[in-house]
Amino acid sequence: MFNKHDIKRNEWMLTGKFRKCGYDWWWHSFTGINEKTKEEKSFFIEFFTCNNKYNFDEPKFGRLNEIPSYLMIKCGSWGKDKAQLHRFFGFKNVSIKSKAPYEIKASDCYITEDMTYGNVKITEEEKNNHPEYMCDSGSMSWNLKIKKDIAFNVGYGASSIFRKLKAFEMFWHAEGMKTYYEGEVIYNGEKYIINKETSYGYADKNWGKDFTSPWVWLSSCNLYSKKLNKKLDNSVFDIGGGRPKIYFLPLKRKLLSAFYYEGKCYEFNFSKFWTFTRTKFSFEEKEDIVLWHVEQKTWNNKMVTDITCKKEDMLFVNYEAPNGKKLHNKLFNGGNGHGTIKLYHKNKLIDEISCFNVGCEYGEYDKIN
Repeated sequence: MFNKHDIKRNEWMLTGKFRKCGYDWWWHSFTGINEKTKEEKSFFIEFFTCNNKYNFDEPKFGRLNEIPSYLMIKCGSWGKDKAQLHRFFGFKNVSIKSKAPYEIKASDCYITEDMTYGNVKITEEEKNNHPEYMCDSGSMSWNLKIKKDIAFNVGYGASSIFRKLKAFEMFWHAEGMKTYYEGEVIYNGEKYIINKETSYGYADKNWGKDFTSPWVWLSSCNLYSKKLNKKLDNSVFDIGGGRPKIYFLPLKRKLLSAFYYEGKCYEFNFSKFWTFTRTKFSFEEKEDIVLWHVEQKTWNNKMVTDITCKKEDMLFVNYEAPNGKKLHNKLFNGGNGHGTIKLYHKNKLIDEISCFNVGCEYGEYDKIN
């Protein structure tokens, strides 16, 4: 089934035509506890590489009408004093081990399969003087151990032959849709302790030549069974996708989903056509909240997902595409979502699950006249 670890899919993918028009990123999100106040706070860390063919000393930015080329280290937090912080490097100052297990190092920032550390600081003056940085002001440093427990391997859609052919505009692999993090984060001078059992962690990667619109992501491993009246310690769900393109040919709105329910796999994957997966999804923005509704069916199983997140807790996360364009200017991104999932087998309710610390995302390209 889908819980198949494959660190080759986590290798650096900027080869061939993706070298001059491609991106590859590794995303990590998790929750920590304030050492003093004991308040919970969710964080994210991402190493984003773009157009490595252009081996410059300094980063180049699409926002400055250049061909973008850089390693961007993105980090930050949601909720109170939320921020996304960016630090950039030209590729001449970046060391990358592309084969599994991958490694990226630039100055005092580092990441591989089982650990990461780093430091990003942006002053208010830098933020105001450099809109091309696309970020807020603040500081964050971290030192973390990583243990990827449950994977979402999407199957042949990201297999070696499709990776070699670069058939899709956007690929996805979740090596750790349930991941344990352990260590510490210093965020704006406050220390947060990251414990394995309460980190509620997630790790995936995306790569390709462009993004998708719409862009959908929902995931959590902090789940509680209403039927069993207990926390689900061996469960996680992950939903992602939008409108994939194969060689410039857009498909209908599609999502890939997996629910690892106490050791049993329920998958809703349109690329596995023999399962007859059908999907309906919607996104609604209200005054104070945003809402996702996803219904998916196969021959035997059904999953209905409803997630809500406060707008005040979320960011509009910023990326520019390898061609230099920035069409996603309202890409909602959060880590404090909550909601319910109803899971069925042959129309019989298996469980109704409460979801917390949900990673959540939705955005559509700006309309171009």
